[in-house]
Amino acid sequence: MLIDHDDKLISITRQAELLGISRSTVYYRPVVNLQDVELMRLIDEQYTQTPFYGSRRMSIALKRSGREVGRKKARKLMEVMGLEAIYPKPNLSKPNLRHKIYPYLLRDLPITGNNQVWGTDITYIRLNSGWLYLVAIMDWFSRYVLSWELSTSLEQEFCLIALEKALERGRPKIFNSDQGSQFTSLDFTSRLEKDNIQISMDGRGRAMDNIFTERLWRTIKYEEVYIKDYQNIAETRLNLGNYFNFYNRERPHQALGYRTPMEVYHQGNN
Repeated sequence: MLIDHDDKLISITRQAELLGISRSTVYYRPVVNLQDVELMRLIDEQYTQTPFYGSRRMSIALKRSGREVGRKKARKLMEVMGLEAIYPKPNLSKPNLRHKIYPYLLRDLPITGNNQVWGTDITYIRLNSGWLYLVAIMDWFSRYVLSWELSTSLEQEFCLIALEKALERGRPKIFNSDQGSQFTSLDFTSRLEKDNIQISMDGRGRAMDNIFTERLWRTIKYEEVYIKDYQNIAETRLNLGNYFNFYNRERPHQALGYRTPMEVYHQGNN
């Protein structure tokens, strides 16, 4: 617990602001069932390779790796992780039927410049004894990651923080997301509409509608997450921060003519 110079307790919200983390991370407690955590690590790796696997095939894959895990157990763990075999998209963002769903605006639309389309999504990040959720906002033309945030829960707060950080860099014409409650909430959509940003949402079960962010997740998992063994939130934040800096500034992309996202994004905004 933090205190100020007058020996007064600082609110949880203010502590989170001072530490640069989402408020929900303040309440994080490690997962005690380490066996389940290990199984979830294996499921995460398998799902990244074969996102079309449901609980039945996931159970078979786990058994082939030497873990006797039934279909019910596999399904339970996949639900905790927010994964399901929707071809081929993870369902970390559950829809809220009371929220407005916007049409998908990007079908057959050429992406020709920076800040034309931004996209966002959420993925699961494993820790040594638990897990976190990661949201990122990317400019589709340059592949530049404009902002990202971590959270211990799927509440909308960390997505709103990421949105505000991204909007400090610019304004897109179109903002694309899935139909999860984080992105269909009035707080989120009204913030976009305030700046006259068009809202686009993926069709249910259509992973290809957000293909650039899906590729980003795969890259992060194989180039960063799977070769590290994050112990806690602070270590995860530090390592992901370093990786996103590398991804934006140093990692050349074949689709960008082997330029970096930062080169393309800033060159186009000059």
